[in-house]
Amino acid sequence: MSSWAEFTAQAPELAAAVLARFEAGKHHVLATLRADGSPRVSGTEAHVRHGELYIGSMPGARKAADLQRDPRFALHAHTGDGSMTGGDAKVAGRAVASTDERFEVTPPAHLFLLDLTEVVLTTVQDDRLVVQLWRPGRGVTRTERA
Repeated sequence: MSSWAEFTAQAPELAAAVLARFEAGKHHVLATLRADGSPRVSGTEAHVRHGELYIGSMPGARKAADLQRDPRFALHAHTGDGSMTGGDAKVAGRAVASTDERFEVTPPAHLFLLDLTEVVLTTVQDDRLVVQLWRPGRGVTRTERA
């Protein structure tokens, strides 16, 4: 797994494009796993600071309980106006609970630093679907479809 800083060092152009998608909107969609293993989606804000992608959560929120029990997550950036301008960005990995005071989450709220196992940016270029996929240590793969 990798921090946002590690991802950025390995794939700077992709990281800039994905960050732009997360910064283009305030609210994103977080997928977590319930105790029975079924998926749950929740709205969340995501930020990058100190080389980390992170989210916060209010005390008692179901998404926080989900992540404390099973840290696997997927986070989909707000898709904007539907035009695919800038692409469609998603990240996945494991959320690590933290109490690092450098971040803008004040207890009793929860803070989760997001360790990344994959980052995906899907765009449309010349009427072709272009999928860029990054995984730690593997670099970026690019797939095009008509």
